Amino acid sequence: MVVQIDTTTICGTDLHILKGDVPSVEQGRILGHEAVGTVVAVGSAVRNLAVDDRVIVPAITSCGRCAACKRAMPSHCASTGGIGWIFGHLVDGTQAEYTRVPFAETSVHKVPEGVTDEQVLFLTDILPTGYEVGVRNGRVKPGDVVVVVGAGPVGLAAIQTAGLAGAATVVAVDLADSRLEHARRFGADEVINSADPDAEQRIAALTDGGLGADVAIEAVGIPQTFDLCTRVVRPGGVVANIGVHGAPTTLHLEDLWIKNVTITTGLVDGTTVPMLMKLVQSGKVAGELFGTHEFGLGEMLSAYDTFANAGANNALKVVIRR
Repeated sequence: MVVQIDTTTICGTDLHILKGDVPSVEQGRILGHEAVGTVVAVGSAVRNLAVDDRVIVPAITSCGRCAACKRAMPSHCASTGGIGWIFGHLVDGTQAEYTRVPFAETSVHKVPEGVTDEQVLFLTDILPTGYEVGVRNGRVKPGDVVVVVGAGPVGLAAIQTAGLAGAATVVAVDLADSRLEHARRFGADEVINSADPDAEQRIAALTDGGLGADVAIEAVGIPQTFDLCTRVVRPGGVVANIGVHGAPTTLHLEDLWIKNVTITTGLVDGTTVPMLMKLVQSGKVAGELFGTHEFGLGEMLSAYDTFANAGANNALKVVIRR
């Protein structure tokens, strides 16, 4: 199937690729793995999609038939080489006028009437990532104290969706006060600047008897933030790692083993997109909050510059229109 790209965006993973953190990406690859578009051509195997359908093109491609897909793990789809994230990685991506979508029947999602591109654009990656890899892998349950380290777009997605699992208190931790202000808009109950020398004590004070967070979600991808998560989690708690790490991180098992801490990692599968789509449609999840800057497709370099310097530009996600 071929989709005309109407709206796309830039992901932090794209920046990691440009820095050389993902060596499997070939020189000259068109980046991008998040888009809303219009179907312009379908292949003979496509039955439930038609020309002019409006769809979201998610980060994960699923054949729907292999063992991984049948286990609801399309992030490891065997038909795409063992990894479902192929757009802007193993094949040309969505930061273009058109893109070819393999396994379209089981990969894309139709957009309901009455919702805007901005409302559903971020269902392609960051919203399901924050929910699946952060909240769900972290086993957030009603009444939990959840600490999210990193209030960038994916961290904000975890903050916004933690309430779906019943978190009682969501604490956002970041170095940038501007990001912490965004975190409040996305539903954080408390915000703490990690440069504060008393940051860890302040986090502990928000937890049951000072024991620590039930769940600590790492949403940056650097050793310092991962280490912080392992220090602020309570005995028996969970550290859910979302961040893409480009450098080795020391796992301090000498401290963690006795705390019965569980550490989870993962790549988004996108299996929750239909559920999240309903919540966006009903207004329970505000996907449009993520887009702070808008560009045309011909302004891609400016869009990258703005997104790469997000702190200076008070940017979250950029919205790039055809």
